[in-house]
Amino acid sequence: MSNSVAPTVRHIVSLSGGKDSTALAIYMRDRIPDVEYVFCDTGEELPETYEYLDKLEVFLGSEIKRLRAKQSFEDMLQTRRGFLPSAQVRWCTEYLKIKPFEEEIGDSICHNYIGIRADELHRKGYISTKPNIIPHYPFIEDGLKKEDVLRILEESGLGLPEYYQWRSRSGCYFCFFQQRIEWVGLLKNHEDLFDRAQEFEKEDPQTGERYTWSQRESLSELRSPDRQHAIVEEHQRRAKSQQAR
Repeated sequence: MSNSVAPTVRHIVSLSGGKDSTALAIYMRDRIPDVEYVFCDTGEELPETYEYLDKLEVFLGSEIKRLRAKQSFEDMLQTRRGFLPSAQVRWCTEYLKIKPFEEEIGDSICHNYIGIRADELHRKGYISTKPNIIPHYPFIEDGLKKEDVLRILEESGLGLPEYYQWRSRSGCYFCFFQQRIEWVGLLKNHEDLFDRAQEFEKEDPQTGERYTWSQRESLSELRSPDRQHAIVEEHQRRAKSQQAR
């Protein structure tokens, strides 16, 4: 007779501090008994993200477990000799989000609920590939789209995170997926964080190789008033063009 103990089964909603995962947490609260909420904290989040998570925790009436990697982003960056993460090499996501989550789960069976909507099937979640972590996409399964997410947040009273006033996505303040207009927004709303992101950028004086968040320009170049003005004008022009279409 085997004395082996069956693995623990857990149901976890992964939170990013953004609108979709927050709406999913609300959506799943009464659908699954003993559902858990987890936020992988990179230590490099916007203040508005932490404030929004605190509000959500009160609304849910449940703890949102904050997970952190053993090493900070800055320590990891030093071991990589200043090689910044990018859309092609997303080591920040792997080591600051996925690895801490996998360590939290261990050998448990984890049903992991992810906030990808039915109107963004093209989007691919960057998630764990461990066989004991089973991904689920409730919004896709139930056909919920962006308007449904906004309705859930509005009815809950939480609304959108404040950073959506100048930013289109959740994530670290130096996220390489940011548009240039969002970098301008970071400079205007959190100049200290813009300065810190700029300090991470490096240039090798011998080879001339640059490690910058954007391939086309450094943050020191982007922060010049003339460049900011050009970025804002271009953003406004594109917005008008989209409205016209």
